[in-house]
Amino acid sequence: MKRKKFIEVSGKSLLGLTVLSQIPVKSMAIISEKNIKSDGGTMIEVKTKRLFLEDTWTISRNSSDYKDNVFVRIEKDGVAGYGEAAPNVRYGENHNKTTDRINGVKSLFEKYDLWHYVDLKDEIFASITDQNCARCALDIAIMDWIGKKLNAPLYKIWGLDKSKTPLTSYSIGIDTIEVIKKKVRAAEKYPLLKIKVGKDNDEEIIEAVRSITDKPIRVDANEGWKSKEVALEKIKWLQSMGIEFIEQPMPSDMIEETRWLRDRVDIPIIADEAVKTVADIPKLAEAYDGINIKLMKAGGPQEAMRMIYLARAMNMKIMLGCMIESAISISAAAHLSPLVDWADLDGNLLLREDPYQGVGVEKGKLILNDKPGLGITGEF
Repeated sequence: MKRKKFIEVSGKSLLGLTVLSQIPVKSMAIISEKNIKSDGGTMIEVKTKRLFLEDTWTISRNSSDYKDNVFVRIEKDGVAGYGEAAPNVRYGENHNKTTDRINGVKSLFEKYDLWHYVDLKDEIFASITDQNCARCALDIAIMDWIGKKLNAPLYKIWGLDKSKTPLTSYSIGIDTIEVIKKKVRAAEKYPLLKIKVGKDNDEEIIEAVRSITDKPIRVDANEGWKSKEVALEKIKWLQSMGIEFIEQPMPSDMIEETRWLRDRVDIPIIADEAVKTVADIPKLAEAYDGINIKLMKAGGPQEAMRMIYLARAMNMKIMLGCMIESAISISAAAHLSPLVDWADLDGNLLLREDPYQGVGVEKGKLILNDKPGLGITGEF
């Protein structure tokens, strides 16, 4: 992966206010918060890092050149666990609120031992109700700590076989046709592509991709098609282009319309924005063929595991996806990936620089290492 300079912006909660420092491109600064808990052992540190994308990232609803992700470090007994939150405006999230919510539950770490991570997760969920990514950062950090204390990678703790990790797709965002062609050529080493659509020129985009490659393509509309008739016309055409499946063709609240659509097309329809936590799955089973589980939507690996087992019980296909994230949360998801059908864990591959190293990718296959916990390295 290319290594370039990145900006790090950190938030410090002070009397309920978050102070941000905007840093010039070629410099790096950290404004962090440390809190030694009264139990004499647990320290929680929170930072916001600005992660720049290699290219402008455009989907049907917005464009981004960078993401402000929130990072958490939980230390106890000389062992540190690391977590990450990738706030998404689609769900009303931002790094200020995320930092505040994490700071707001620090008292729970006085009440609960980290080994009681199931009860602690339930309390965190009860206390944080509007920033699932904040839940996620804490849950990842706790599970990383557990793995390190047990001196075992998470996939082993969960009883999984790392040889069963799937291939990850590599995502191509919406752009000009020439730039899309350039990106497809640059992604030659990845055997699967995920193409973003949801604009007026969807057909032109897919034709441009197909003019370069015949490798399997997955298509994500990100709620971009606003009627079932438009979605039906688009998907019928996509079927002729050899598309593997379509992700979230219409807005998440159009469940009945999606059920209607599903009866009329021949490729799987996968829910993304329509599914966040385990409670969402039952109502989607008759409208979608599968779900895209993202740790940031779910609230962390514990909830994602519950979602996987429920979706399996309802005969649904499962994909593990991501936001724009570093190797911390991508690695956390990758440890669960032997349980799923598909992976779209490329958020860190789209960064100009990833401040952490963890799960690898070889010819598209996710490669887990045997280091304890998440198996990540990098400076907090």
